[in-house]
Amino acid sequence: MFDRFNRKINYLRISVTDRCNLRCVYCMPENGVPLLKHEDILNFDEIVEFTRIAVSKGIDKVRITGGEPLVRNGIVDLISMISGIKGIKDLSMTTNGVFLDKYADDLVKAGLQRVNISLDTVDPEKFEQITRVGNVQKVFDGIKAAKKAGLNPIKINCVITNNSLEPHAVAVAKYCEENDLQIRYIKEMDLEKGEFSVVQGGSGGDCAVCNRLRLTANGMIKPCLFSDIQYSVRELGAEKAIEMAVENKPRSGHVNNTGKFYNIGG
Repeated sequence: MFDRFNRKINYLRISVTDRCNLRCVYCMPENGVPLLKHEDILNFDEIVEFTRIAVSKGIDKVRITGGEPLVRNGIVDLISMISGIKGIKDLSMTTNGVFLDKYADDLVKAGLQRVNISLDTVDPEKFEQITRVGNVQKVFDGIKAAKKAGLNPIKINCVITNNSLEPHAVAVAKYCEENDLQIRYIKEMDLEKGEFSVVQGGSGGDCAVCNRLRLTANGMIKPCLFSDIQYSVRELGAEKAIEMAVENKPRSGHVNNTGKFYNIGG
């Protein structure tokens, strides 16, 4: 698939839940958020059928996100169902890593190939401050389990305020170097103000080469994170929703007043 700016669209990010076990200060209010009703969230069959149609149209890279995808009941089964779709070359997941020590082996057996793990600091006190409820040791355990299970390469997503020379970012980089992990710096973004930049060590945020579509947990297909444009898969059908999203994908991101990172998947 090519959009009107001749960008090849081959990457689908699937948010499987708006729920998360952490409360990171840049993502979610301290008291949480109003959650989607169970019936509003796409079931596994709907997600798999949509993905199958997307792959038939040229998607070959799929990433599972959330919220936190590992809090979705039956997530290993969903990975197994998606991995069985012929044509997917790269199946990955973005996770906070807290539950990876429990799921890593089963995820690999189900067909998951690699993971991106969020880690903004290696300092336990600072980690608890950022996440409000988190224990950084659980992330370290998850990383160790992911390595042992063969989820390679493991990429670490480190959110920064201004640049990668901030003390906590430097410490995360040192940890990555010592543990054979790849680091990506993501400058803190603001959807409503339209503040974003290119991911250092990745391609996210580079509108000129953006190849992504996003499927939200409640079945909206979005052509751009920083845009209010979205199409309902349930109302239009997967094929029509994909076609409209590709046709109307904007040249660059602007602002998003209708979504949040926790329910779009970042």
